[in-house]
Amino acid sequence: MNINNYSTIFNLLLLFLTLVPSILAVGSPINIWPKPRSFVWTTPQAIPFSPSFVITSPPHPYLTPAVNRYLSQIQTANYNPLLAPAINFTTSLPLQTLTIIISDLKATLSHGVNESYTLTIPSKSTSATLTAATPWGAMRGLESFSQLVWGSPARVAAGLVISDWPIFEHRGILLDTSRNYYGVEDLLRLIGGMSANKLNVFHWHITDSHSFPLVLKSEPALAGNGSYGSDMQYSTEDVKRIVQFGLEHGVRVIPEIDMPGKFSILSLCARFPAIRNSRSIDVINGSFSYRSAGHTGSWADAYPEIVACANMFWMPAGASWEDRLAAEPGTGHLNPLIPKTYDVVKNVFTELTTLFPDTFFHGGADEVVPGCWKADPTIQKYLANNGTLSQVLEIFINSTYPYILSLNRTAVYWEDVILDGEIKVNPSILPPETTIMQTWNGGPNNTKRLVSAGYRTIVSSADYYYLDCGHGDFTGNNSIYDQPPGTEQGKGGSWCGPFKTWQLIYNYDITYGLTEAEAKLVLGGEVALWSEQADATVLDSRIWPRSSAMAEVLWSGNRDEAGMKRSGEATDRLNEWINRMVKRGVKAEPIQPLWCIRNPGMCNNAMTA
Repeated sequence: MNINNYSTIFNLLLLFLTLVPSILAVGSPINIWPKPRSFVWTTPQAIPFSPSFVITSPPHPYLTPAVNRYLSQIQTANYNPLLAPAINFTTSLPLQTLTIIISDLKATLSHGVNESYTLTIPSKSTSATLTAATPWGAMRGLESFSQLVWGSPARVAAGLVISDWPIFEHRGILLDTSRNYYGVEDLLRLIGGMSANKLNVFHWHITDSHSFPLVLKSEPALAGNGSYGSDMQYSTEDVKRIVQFGLEHGVRVIPEIDMPGKFSILSLCARFPAIRNSRSIDVINGSFSYRSAGHTGSWADAYPEIVACANMFWMPAGASWEDRLAAEPGTGHLNPLIPKTYDVVKNVFTELTTLFPDTFFHGGADEVVPGCWKADPTIQKYLANNGTLSQVLEIFINSTYPYILSLNRTAVYWEDVILDGEIKVNPSILPPETTIMQTWNGGPNNTKRLVSAGYRTIVSSADYYYLDCGHGDFTGNNSIYDQPPGTEQGKGGSWCGPFKTWQLIYNYDITYGLTEAEAKLVLGGEVALWSEQADATVLDSRIWPRSSAMAEVLWSGNRDEAGMKRSGEATDRLNEWINRMVKRGVKAEPIQPLWCIRNPGMCNNAMTA
């Protein structure tokens, strides 16, 4: 046999070994969420779990707390599945030890870090092994291991090998803490749930037009005047605790201080046709202005001289939609033509880099509303001298973008900065090598526009990934709801309605319509919860289990070995995962009646042969 034949046989063997784990994973009687990439379990069985079980691992400032956390969780969970797994239980020796082996113990938690792991649980041994490239991969493996233990007395799945790694490196949740405040414990619970779902980025949209809750030592007046109150602020100690908690759970914390304008990502009215006509908005006693720390008093109450159109009524009486001052109530844009603006902004930027170690820095830059800048005398004069609003924005970007880079950060901007139809910068001033774009509008089309221009892109398409959609409009005195019976409800007043179901999220492919080269520029995705109509009382149910749906898709995909969408098969697994999350203290909402769970297949949409 010549060397070419040996090569052919070797390649066929490699192909077989690649396919076998996926084939053997089909129909597993026990679930791990998100579904692993490779799960070899030829003879499903379970062995006793020792009451004196221990986990051994090399010492590490963040992995060690994770090991202790999982050990305590596993030993005390006594988790009872909704349906008992159909697994042979053997009376062999109990599992005594899980040994963790790390290849690169010094790897830092940053974008692109290796999160792969291999978990081996023999059926005739008292010791299991978890090997991982990095401590962060070991955390993912620990989570999978924890989901293989159930019952009281506890037992553990055995005779299996899991090899696992994510498809996308960026898998996140955005939470807006400006419009409504969330306590530190709420944020920690969110991060804990993210880690359990193998999500790795908490995009913290800290400030917006409504409040500035972050206390900065260099600019104390911003939170002092711009927060909702001293009991609704995040101190330096709070931030350190949140970042530390994230590191111990393998979750990066990326801050966003949205600027230069009143950048409401949720312009609930902006895209709802029925209220673009000013006659459909009832304004009592004409236009008026008001002051509130919850609007761009977030900046303006501390520095009124650097904020255009601050604290004015967002929709002046008799004005057309094009003449609005903000995309939603709460006005104010930073004025790029005032030198003092940059003194404040650079202080904010510098301190943020001391609080947040992550190399990604989100600079906002979405939805600049022309009417606000046009209302400012300084900008009016600039425009009168043949300047444009796009040039005003370019002045701001040119003055702040290099400073972000000088702080050894990669700048992330919302897509509007180059894709907006009216106010945008020339892409040449935001090189793709040092800039990441985040898309929220236009679905796959805008993703295509960004990656075809060479930008690495994070997908947060409102059509699929906005968790606040479908709850109506929050503006008061709104005649959109004063309609005769029988009127078509449309999106129910929510510009991005209807409600985004877990199935819609699960079936979305964020690289749809892209070439192979373009798809490589998609870093991953983030679901987003904007907080006009959300706070801590609904946090868990708005986030979970819909974020779990995205978590699995970004980790291992949404298709089976034959290339078919697996959302139907995922339903039963997601039910079980919701139950486990609830037992862990996360108040995830149900997706089916309990009857469906106890009668597998009876709630499917169609009878199958």
